Amino acid sequence: MFIRFLTTFVLAAVLQFAAAQPPTPAPPQTGPVLILGATAHLGNGQVLPNSAIAFDKGKLTLVADAATIRIDRGQFARIYDATGNHVYPGFIVLDSRLGLVEIPAVRATVDASEVGSLNPNARSIIAYNTDSDVIPTVRSNGILMGQIVPTSGTLSGSSSVVQFDAWNWEDAAVRTDDGIHLNWPSDQPRRRFRRAPQAEAPDSGNQYDKAVEDIQRYFEEAKAYCRKETPEVKNPRFESMRGLFNGTQNLYIHTDGAKTMQHAVLFAEKMGVRPVLMGASEAWMITGFLKEHQVPVVLNRTQSLPSRTDDDIDQPFKTPAALHAAGIPFVLTDGGRWSAQESNLPFLAGQAVGFGLPYEAAIQALTLSPAAILGIGGTAGSLEVGKDATLFISEGDALDMRTNAVTAAFIQGRTINLDTKQKVLQRRFEEKYERQ
Repeated sequence: MFIRFLTTFVLAAVLQFAAAQPPTPAPPQTGPVLILGATAHLGNGQVLPNSAIAFDKGKLTLVADAATIRIDRGQFARIYDATGNHVYPGFIVLDSRLGLVEIPAVRATVDASEVGSLNPNARSIIAYNTDSDVIPTVRSNGILMGQIVPTSGTLSGSSSVVQFDAWNWEDAAVRTDDGIHLNWPSDQPRRRFRRAPQAEAPDSGNQYDKAVEDIQRYFEEAKAYCRKETPEVKNPRFESMRGLFNGTQNLYIHTDGAKTMQHAVLFAEKMGVRPVLMGASEAWMITGFLKEHQVPVVLNRTQSLPSRTDDDIDQPFKTPAALHAAGIPFVLTDGGRWSAQESNLPFLAGQAVGFGLPYEAAIQALTLSPAAILGIGGTAGSLEVGKDATLFISEGDALDMRTNAVTAAFIQGRTINLDTKQKVLQRRFEEKYERQ
């Protein structure tokens, strides 16, 4: 009896553990696939109302108007009749903590930061956890790739680009170490609640100037070090910054203020590095400056209150349309410490459409624009022949939470499992109450 009880207990534990695991990564594509009849949003601003999209061996082989070509159906291993549905390139989330943070309140599941303030040599990719339960939840909304970013300190380290269906970080990596992340100092004094009058805080302007001087000194030392191809003494921190000075990496500058953004861009130009502004909530105030200096912008969390008390309450919602009208390349993202919120990324773009951003421009801000910034625009970000077959089918508008329903998704041609922990629980309790 004891052996039978023990066997039953172990089996139940194993089954429960298996049910809690994320879906198994998909096997390689085994035959040509055709998607027929869908409205295809190509990611580059173009739309095909009645499309024929085919891919084989992980690459797109056909993207065309179905009414203008003849198709031999017999050559395809599988055909999706997507009439009335929509097809999109896989959405890409930037400034993400996916795979680095599982439960923010549980320190043991947080691996997004290093000790110290200057860690350009910290690499987020080696900490990326492909077994995260959060990843399938964003994947089921069409978010198939992401930029995994470290946090903390002044120089947080390097980010990497991954696809969201892999056994380990080596399999997931699309581009490693695409750039270094710099948290630019704030020029605003910290706000604290005080119960009684206290002495005035030190001049925040002096603190800001000193912080900027420290950053500039560090970069000058790193640039001088990188002029030597083979220095006698290796400095791991400076070695990791070589890509900034030879043009193979971006400098992602996290800052929101209009003045600090201008300071940061001028600093990057002085150092000879390529800047990308992250956060940038006040970018709408300096569109002329950004246009002149050709700086791409990554707008983070536009579903927020404005940064200034005298701004329009809906200013964050209108900012994407303002940047589009000014001709500034921009990306929409919803990255943050709570990575589960990133599943709402498509709906953030949908809200921007409601505030004046053209629909196809919103799609481009989730697909081709982030791919271009990340340096993977040649293989991802749009539905074009020769690019990776990373795309998904939705029964309705993918940017509208009322109609979005992803029915099939493909990463490099592989048909991925769209199941999530939430869907498992939904089926479980639906069955429970159906029995009653």
